[in-house]
Amino acid sequence: MRITKRTHSCVQLEKDGRRLVIDPGGFSEQDAALGADVLLVTHEHPDHFDEGRLRAALEANPGAALWTLRSVADQLSAAFPGRVNTVGHGDAFTAAGFEIQVHGELHAVIHPDIPRITNVGYLVDGSVFHPGDALTVPDHPVDTLMLPVHAPWNKISEVIDYVREVGPRRAIDVHDAYLSDLARPIYDRQIGGLGGAEHGRLAPGEEREL
Repeated sequence: MRITKRTHSCVQLEKDGRRLVIDPGGFSEQDAALGADVLLVTHEHPDHFDEGRLRAALEANPGAALWTLRSVADQLSAAFPGRVNTVGHGDAFTAAGFEIQVHGELHAVIHPDIPRITNVGYLVDGSVFHPGDALTVPDHPVDTLMLPVHAPWNKISEVIDYVREVGPRRAIDVHDAYLSDLARPIYDRQIGGLGGAEHGRLAPGEEREL
């Protein structure tokens, strides 16, 4: 399986000529969702969910389908009957040859005065886990953790402890558009030195074989 990093929290996974895209939001490239056979969205915040990008991808590929939580599905299901699927914690399904498990229920706390919304993470082929905007620990070993490295709802000590708790072989940064180039070496050194797993980041458009 090959991973391609797109801007911020969007990632693309490919195997056997099929493509799966997670969270093609408003910070990702305009074409981030195009060519996808499987689309997964973790929650409704605009840096993860962009309706226009999803509509374009579903219109371009009549065989493509979307799996997401109800708050997103309700905005697209009428336009694409039978192709928008609602999922929640504990669900498992197969799409375009990818085996997908759903973990998690709520977005991380931004501030106690801000109501929490739903958020799900996706474990793909029992190997790659994208938690969305939460520090969900799946009840399954993880080889590659897509690590939300910098957000209004986290701090670096929580990120380090999250890597330790999940215990992946490698962690690759996502949710990184807010992180300046000045701070990146600090995050790389501290997460890599203290997390207990191989840690790295990919530039937008960069690929890696998993």
